[in-house]
Amino acid sequence: MLPGIFVREGQRRWLRILLLLVCVTPGMVAAKSPPPGATIAPMLEKVLPAVVNISTRTRTKVMRHPLLDDPFFGRFFNIPDGQGRERQKQSLGSGVIIDADKGYILTNHHVIEGADEIAVTLRDQRQFTARVVGSDPEVDLALIRIKAGDLVALPVADSDEVRVGDFVVAVGSPFGLGQTVTYGIVSALGRTGLGIEGYEDFIQTDASINPGNSGGPLVNMNGELVGLNTAIVGPSGGNIGIGFAIPGNMASAIMAHLSEYGEVRRGQLGIAVQDLTPELAQAFSLQQRGGAVVTQVTPGSAAAQAGLRSGDVITRLNGGDVTRSSDLRNAIGLLRVGTRVDLVVVRKGKERTLRAVLADPLASSTAAGALSKHMSGAVLGSISDNHPLAGHVEGIQVLDIERGSPAWSAGLRAGDIVVSVNQLPVSSMKDVAAALKRNPDALLLNVRRGDGALFIVIR
Repeated sequence: MLPGIFVREGQRRWLRILLLLVCVTPGMVAAKSPPPGATIAPMLEKVLPAVVNISTRTRTKVMRHPLLDDPFFGRFFNIPDGQGRERQKQSLGSGVIIDADKGYILTNHHVIEGADEIAVTLRDQRQFTARVVGSDPEVDLALIRIKAGDLVALPVADSDEVRVGDFVVAVGSPFGLGQTVTYGIVSALGRTGLGIEGYEDFIQTDASINPGNSGGPLVNMNGELVGLNTAIVGPSGGNIGIGFAIPGNMASAIMAHLSEYGEVRRGQLGIAVQDLTPELAQAFSLQQRGGAVVTQVTPGSAAAQAGLRSGDVITRLNGGDVTRSSDLRNAIGLLRVGTRVDLVVVRKGKERTLRAVLADPLASSTAAGALSKHMSGAVLGSISDNHPLAGHVEGIQVLDIERGSPAWSAGLRAGDIVVSVNQLPVSSMKDVAAALKRNPDALLLNVRRGDGALFIVIR
């Protein structure tokens, strides 16, 4: 096991990385060398005009001691009125023009997150102010728009056709240096379980990607977009040949949501799943080697209405193979509310087909303020399919919470799983309503957050 960092623009997270992620075989090194006399310059002449530099400015309020706001102390210490009350933060990233007519640019969500101003610089040095059309933190994608003419869009390839060993080129603005091109190969496909995003299906490449490359394109030798560069593994924030890109097909599907709604309206199946391991296959007396085992079905969910049961093994979704639980999670995560899905499942050794209609996760949510004034501003509902704790804990998820509300001020956050209220276990909104009656003057919540747990008191 080796230590490493997943680095995104303005973010570093220490993780332990499997040795296989950093091993490079001699064949991979040899494959990087282009044939004698070869050049990719003609291809890049078509690609580079579609790549942009993105700079953002974010203003944040800075808390200071109340005495510094006192006019007497201000005059005594010669502190100008209002000084230090606001701090500005700047960051850099990259993006790719995806629709020249509409001025649409794809980038990473973390590049523009919380930005008050977004400036886009084209290759010809023209600068424009961009507005956010929509963003999706679960996949780390954002769609922004500029009003400009004579734009060049990058065509999108079918990323499902990408193979390990294909030559690829990464383009971006590392460390704010301006457009930079690096060359490499596809090192691996379908990387999941890295803890970078909620939905992961990364293309891994050894083309050099550094901070500032975030949101830039990964292109094939035809000059087509196959991925959007998102994260790297490096001991100190630099590149060691392990970079990750969001596949172009996933980016296109998310873009369709963002351009129409400004957000991703994911449908929910209402199950928790895990990989079908050889041990589980033997325990279930199954012959197949791949699939997603249903470990939990949410009562009243789309899965429950379709007839799915705990112990079912899902092997196909809408005609596509499901070999891992992440295959199912990613596929569902790209589908909208109301979409019909055909599931092939194996139950007690027999194969059957079930049909489900994906539900709106907010349809069964409850504004908790209707149950208790202490919970005003919080929206509660069933644990979502993609939540890291789905299938591992019973409770109610905080789907949304209003900043500054009593629950937020007490420490409750969106994504928290409330497992008990006033020391009573809860797994449905009916349980929550019953538990709230125990002590209407104060709430004691037991909350699961990430790998930890905490108690929160709201008065």
